[in-house]
This record gives sequence, C-alpha cells and structure tokens, in this order.
Amino acid sequence: MILMTTLHINSVRKRAVNLTLNEDIVAQAKALTPNLSAVVETLLSGYITQIKREQVSQREQAKLVAVMWNGFNERSGSFADEYSTL
Repeated sequence: MILMTTLHINSVRKRAVNLTLNEDIVAQAKALTPNLSAVVETLLSGYITQIKREQVSQREQAKLVAVMWNGFNERSGSFADEYSTL
C-alpha cells in the first residue's frame, strides 16, 4: 500500500504550502531524512486513508445498528406504542 501511495503522490502536481510546525520537531525530522516533503506527504496520505476507513466503518456500524433496531422493533413493537394517544 505504501508503494501505491508513493506512486499516487508522485503522479500528482505539487505546489508549495505554508505550515506552522514546531521548530524542534522540524529540525529533528530534517536530520533524519533528506526529503522532508516526501515524509510529510506519506504521513498525510496514511492519515487520510485511516480517517476514511474509520468513517466507512462508522457508517457500516450505524447501518448494522439500524437493521438490528428495526428488527427488534418489528418483533417487539415500539416502546412509544404503549403511550400513544392517537
């Protein structure tokens, strides 16, 4: 997956952006890599992938809960039916 991410990143037009980052962290990172931009791109790509997976998982979980609740409601009826004045 990292290879696919790297290929995707390299095929897209790049532009300069301004970020406000902790100077000490940037200095330490620059000492560890000759290409800080590539490291940041990789980390951001991983972050985006993780968040999108979490969002999909949450939607799937919400759908499952709705199906379960609807099944319960069909079998047992609504709790509100007992108090309905209509």
